[in-house]
Amino acid sequence: MADFTAKDVQTLRQSTGAGMMDAKKALVENDGDAEAAAQWLREKGIAKSASRSDRENSEGVVVARVDGKTAAIVELKCETDFVAKSDQFGEMADKILTSVLANGEEAVSEVSSDLENLKITLKENIDLGQVIRYEASENSVLDAYVHQQNGRGVNAVLVEISEGTQEIAHDVALHIASNRPKYLNRDDVPSEVVNAERETLENITRNEGKPEQAITKIVDGRMDGFFREAALLEQKFVKDEKVSISELLGGSTVSRFVQVEIGS
Repeated sequence: MADFTAKDVQTLRQSTGAGMMDAKKALVENDGDAEAAAQWLREKGIAKSASRSDRENSEGVVVARVDGKTAAIVELKCETDFVAKSDQFGEMADKILTSVLANGEEAVSEVSSDLENLKITLKENIDLGQVIRYEASENSVLDAYVHQQNGRGVNAVLVEISEGTQEIAHDVALHIASNRPKYLNRDDVPSEVVNAERETLENITRNEGKPEQAITKIVDGRMDGFFREAALLEQKFVKDEKVSISELLGGSTVSRFVQVEIGS
């Protein structure tokens, strides 16, 4: 058997961009000779992926699904929408999603060699983006919504609703995909974000020539507008702007949500 260490494998990976299993196989095939192994990888087309690793991959696909009391989102990134819409790329995203649903977020390690091979086959910088998995707590329901564009998922949402119905969970997921709230409620907005926004609004108000004694009240009103845009519970429901999300929920509560959007 060839004589080499885990450090040798890592060094070869770094110099060629090959996956762990490919680097190990190259060393085995070349009796531990790192230079020959690197040449072997180049001849197989595997080392070419190294030159792609620094190329922008702002395209891709996002997939999401609920399976019983578990839900997950997987973002798979690439360079072009042509590759993003290909069958191979979509099948890989679905394969990873299925693994994550069944075995948790750490399951992505099981497909690392498949990703490396796909990178070689499609000749692009392909990489995993966000991978999120929810397990519903007792008395909660999950929903996953994926907005499709040109035959691929580009905007996906997971939401968990406590003491609510599947219909409400789906309506909230659809709303999040459309209105893109960053926070659940105004209390979740970090103080530094609130303070920066208030300072900006104070400057805007003064520059408008408003009386100094009226500035605080005017800014308070404008801050309410800021929270209505940023916080999910204060937003108007996308299907009926006479109703806020808080009112739509009734006695239900949003336990958590996440949105993953390609290119964002």
